[in-house]
Amino acid sequence: MLFVVGATEGFAGETKNPVYSNNPIAAEVDGEPIYLDDLKHVRIQEALTQLHEMQTRALKEKILDKLAEKHPELKAEQTPKVTEVEIKKFYEGNSGIKELGSLQKVSAEIRDYLEKSFRQVHIEQQYQNAVRQGWVKVYLTPPNDFHLVAGVGTAMLWAEEKPLSNRRVFVLEYSDFQCPFCKRVQNTLRKLRKSYANEVQFGYRHFPLPFHKEAKVLAQAVECARDQNKFWELQELFYKHISNVANEKEIMRLVKLAGVEDVPAFEACWRKGKYAQRVQNDIREGVELGIQGTPTFILGAYDPESRTVSGKMFSGAVSEEKFVQVIEQFLTSTRSEAKLNR
Repeated sequence: MLFVVGATEGFAGETKNPVYSNNPIAAEVDGEPIYLDDLKHVRIQEALTQLHEMQTRALKEKILDKLAEKHPELKAEQTPKVTEVEIKKFYEGNSGIKELGSLQKVSAEIRDYLEKSFRQVHIEQQYQNAVRQGWVKVYLTPPNDFHLVAGVGTAMLWAEEKPLSNRRVFVLEYSDFQCPFCKRVQNTLRKLRKSYANEVQFGYRHFPLPFHKEAKVLAQAVECARDQNKFWELQELFYKHISNVANEKEIMRLVKLAGVEDVPAFEACWRKGKYAQRVQNDIREGVELGIQGTPTFILGAYDPESRTVSGKMFSGAVSEEKFVQVIEQFLTSTRSEAKLNR
């Protein structure tokens, strides 16, 4: 998104080109500027990014419409038609689609999805061809990059912190034990912790949603298990048996199964709500970061001295591929910084 900051006039009344910026001054207070980027938080950044994507799609179509009369070759290749074979192949290759019903039932929805996908690919190909031919110049720019800075706080860490640790990338999770998407992503996180055992730190904070009745109770329980170094064991069991965790008896069964040895101490901790405030602090800090649902991840560069993560926020059951892509980006960056500091 570009904003016109101002236009200047020359000696003979000649108007110079306007100056554009995607971080203009929004206001001045006692002569000090407040820039547009100063107003940002993660939700504003998400909205700006979505707006830019919408504007980009609309701009490409507008460009092709304007070029079509002088350059009919842009229309020579029509959008491919969706065939029954492609619909069946898409259905067979996506287990999640099969769960929605038979091929006959979801065929129309698959066709609509593929038609839109084919159209987007076709527009992109035609647009790139126009750019290569030098027929178009684009001045629309994405919003400035935005790195969220989040405190690790009282997060439970996966790996022990050591003075000479090489872990300079952090995956901070805000989660809810009764959230199905949180449960779904746990297997992905287990794989990542194994793959990046020596380079990435992982941390867990609580964000029990208000409509999950037992989520706060479960969060406090794993914190009490943490006193006996059984946080991750109980955390894993809670997610595995989340549909069964409905009463105190079942919770205590899982506590013992996790290997908590001093059960009376655990019960005293849990019943007195020793960590109720810790859980509440996690919720408060999560809200301040802009978290609205679970699971939410802050993934970025880790500063162990300030105990902060500076990076990007993702929500939902993020795929392993997406995690790996972003982790590798930050690992590359931190490796480069390490070489420069030698």
